[in-house]
Amino acid sequence: MKRWRLAVTAIYCSRAFSHLYKHVTATNKKKVSPASSYGRLDIINVVEESVPCFSNISHSTLASLVKQKGLDDLVDFGGVKACAALSLGFGMKEDGPREGWYDGGSIFVAVFLVVAVSAVSDFRQSRQFVKLSKVSSDILIDVMRNGRPQQVSIFEIVVGDVVCLKTGDQVPADGLFIDGHSLQIDESSMTGESDHIEVNLAQNPFLFSGTKVVDGFGRMLVTSVGINTIWGEMMSTISHDSHEQTPLQARLNQLASSIGKVGLAVAFLVLVVLLARYFTGNTEDENGNKEFNGSRTKADDVVNSVLGIIADAVTIVVVAIPEGLPLAVTLTLAYSMKRMMADQAMVRKLSACETMGSATIICTDKTGTLTLNQMKVTKFWIGQEFVDDRGSSPIAAEVLELLHQGVGLNTTGSVYKSPSGSELEFFGSPTEKAILSWAVIELNMDMEELKQSFSILYVSAFNSTKKRSGVLIRRKSDNRVSLHWKGAAEMILAVCSYYCDACGNIKALDDIERKKIEQIIQGMAASSLRCIAFAYKQISEDKNEHENMLQKMEENCLTLLGIVGIKDPCRPGVKKAVEDCQYAGVIVKMITGDNVFTARAIATECGILGPDQDTDSGAVVEGQEFRNYTPEERMVKIDRICVMARSSPFDKLLMVQCLKQRGHVVAVTGDGTNDALALKEADIGLSMGIQGTEVAKESSDIVILDDNFGSVATVLKWGRCVYDNIQKFIQFQLTVNVAALVINFVAAVSAGEVPLTAVQLLWVNLIMDTLGALALATEKPTRELMEKPPVGRSSPLITNIMWRNLLAQAFYQIAILLTLQFKGESIFGLSRNVNDTMIFNTFVLCQVFNEFNARKLEKKNVFEGVHRNKLFMGIIGITVVLQVLMVEFLKKFADTERLSWWQWGVCVGFAAMSWPIGLLSKCIPVPDRPFFSYLKATARNFKSMCFVTLNNLVV
Repeated sequence: MKRWRLAVTAIYCSRAFSHLYKHVTATNKKKVSPASSYGRLDIINVVEESVPCFSNISHSTLASLVKQKGLDDLVDFGGVKACAALSLGFGMKEDGPREGWYDGGSIFVAVFLVVAVSAVSDFRQSRQFVKLSKVSSDILIDVMRNGRPQQVSIFEIVVGDVVCLKTGDQVPADGLFIDGHSLQIDESSMTGESDHIEVNLAQNPFLFSGTKVVDGFGRMLVTSVGINTIWGEMMSTISHDSHEQTPLQARLNQLASSIGKVGLAVAFLVLVVLLARYFTGNTEDENGNKEFNGSRTKADDVVNSVLGIIADAVTIVVVAIPEGLPLAVTLTLAYSMKRMMADQAMVRKLSACETMGSATIICTDKTGTLTLNQMKVTKFWIGQEFVDDRGSSPIAAEVLELLHQGVGLNTTGSVYKSPSGSELEFFGSPTEKAILSWAVIELNMDMEELKQSFSILYVSAFNSTKKRSGVLIRRKSDNRVSLHWKGAAEMILAVCSYYCDACGNIKALDDIERKKIEQIIQGMAASSLRCIAFAYKQISEDKNEHENMLQKMEENCLTLLGIVGIKDPCRPGVKKAVEDCQYAGVIVKMITGDNVFTARAIATECGILGPDQDTDSGAVVEGQEFRNYTPEERMVKIDRICVMARSSPFDKLLMVQCLKQRGHVVAVTGDGTNDALALKEADIGLSMGIQGTEVAKESSDIVILDDNFGSVATVLKWGRCVYDNIQKFIQFQLTVNVAALVINFVAAVSAGEVPLTAVQLLWVNLIMDTLGALALATEKPTRELMEKPPVGRSSPLITNIMWRNLLAQAFYQIAILLTLQFKGESIFGLSRNVNDTMIFNTFVLCQVFNEFNARKLEKKNVFEGVHRNKLFMGIIGITVVLQVLMVEFLKKFADTERLSWWQWGVCVGFAAMSWPIGLLSKCIPVPDRPFFSYLKATARNFKSMCFVTLNNLVV
């Protein structure tokens, strides 16, 4: 298929180039938009002089130009604008292989069924994981097409596209830098070097796929996509393995290994005992004669008897090893991942499913998670004067012009006007879009006129540390240079020495006036408004040299122009989601870059901060304050902190590290590049799928597709459901293993035979391990899961409650089946074969009834909600039907005899007693302290006593 696709691509591209050359020659200037899924052509401002470049620059030459950073070759070809004439893209798709199997005799058929069902389940889980991985890699990219910004899938990026890059973006392809400011790239994924690389036109215009934008913004011309990029070449040589093993799977494998070792030990002991009984003449055949009579016994009879004894020992090994445990985890994780996808949560790492169930603290961002991230300017102050929508306070023309400059030129957003001129579209971050729409609609700003009237000399891009951005501009008409800053209001105010009123008067900003403006900012922040301030400074004529650009960006003696208040309303239902997390015993903390007043207002509105909590109690702190604590102070105060405002990326990271040191299982939500460190450090990182940057998504374990904190609470519920379902199956599985192991061991040692044959036990493995795992692993989350405290880090996988439940059921099954083994023939007047069939049938039906008990580990009503779980009831029905077929119609296969109606009634009656026994056992109280901790303490005390005794003897 790949070869056919390459052939189709080659034919299409050759025809396209032929047609393109004729078309460009005839029209001199033409633009073709991308259209085909296999080969796409996009000509940008091609003139007649650039046509010969098609004969000089091949696609491979263009790709190698970027890969080898051939700056001299780039100059020889005419720079970036010659290269913009060529465009070509390829589509790729992968198909997975299919496998077959074989079948054989009776035991081989049973083994085949067990293995085949496990393999199919694992294969489906693998395909589900690959599908989710494809979704997670489907990134929306901002490109310029048809003269306007558009968002397209990363899979649709083609050579010749102009891609818009901003802080936090992942570079989608190899390409060349066209224009932009302060573009800093993290190439650590390619080179391993942690230092950020500055990209510019003069010295380093090369950009590589897979790298990340850490600062600044710019536009790039795509030169290579897919496997033709450096990243693609690297990844094509590495086989991707999606079969990652989660921590819980590792613990279960260790548990299965331990049980298997016990089974091997018991099997070896049974083998020794049975061989000893046989060769000492203590075993008899069906006629009551000794089976071994020394030399008079035929060699064939000895071999057959020994093989039968070995088969009995192997049977014990078969029943002892719980093959269903890893399968149960696979089914549970696959099922939960699919359902979580429907609940707007995409799992990137399997371990996050189970780890989320143990979370004790959630550190959440504010913007876009607790709030809608739908910004709108609702208040505007010039100096100390409030300007309302009705324009009661007229603004002087010179002040309005300065505001236009500060908004329209100091921005990473853009405004698109349709050809009809009736519709406006705003692009950029939510904050940028809100400010731009306000300036265009309310202040009549014309961005096109601004761009034509001014040239941008230098840009200081916004980042989470500075919390502001600056631009140095020159008016083209008179060459006057001015500096504009925009950012967090209190930070801009701190570097201002003057302020401007609505009439254009410049006034000194003394302590009294500064205090008044600070109160205005605090009042706006207390109303849940994000405060953005604008300031400017005129640059004197003697400082117009290019080499003094950085000196001109100095942040002092600025004049405050105005302050806008941006409203970002809380998401509907976020307060209830926070309450649900708190009800589940999970603490929710808010970490935000906003000032303390805005943070307090939003936290109170969302229910994170109680009405009686304030800054004096230590519930609300600023990042700098938290940073300046001593390590001992942080560990003492960290549990009381509910809100951290004005936090830097390192403050968030420090918070997560301290919480983990306190023993918490920490989940972190975030959407920005500044959240990446904390997302990576957390036990579970949850990024936002809509507003989240690619850096944040790649650092996370789960992507919240709708950016809603309510989905975080849903993920928490599913995480607990995964853990709970696995515990249910462990209890069910171990009951089967313990009962069967003890029954076969006691019967083999005392009577010299085992009541459950190898085929029967393989059948039990099939219907109990596989179907049982499917039934118990697909239980949906319930409200009661959120009533339990978090599991935490150190809680045992098998709790005291589980030990109580499984031992009660196992002892009952052992008592009933051993009674049938030794007294069944005389009590019910049965033949030996019928009695063995009843033992097998009762054992299987006991597991069917016990499957209901396993649905609820603690609650006495095990039937609650069972009618809503159609899959569970369907599996129970299938199990019963298969067991009837096994007993009544597969006599030779399973070594069984047909049972009468009253014999079936006896088997069902014995099995049904599992329900009242389960009810009574749940009335027995158990301590909270793990059972094995008592054994460890006893062992430590014994060792200490031995050491003291030995020491006394030596003395």
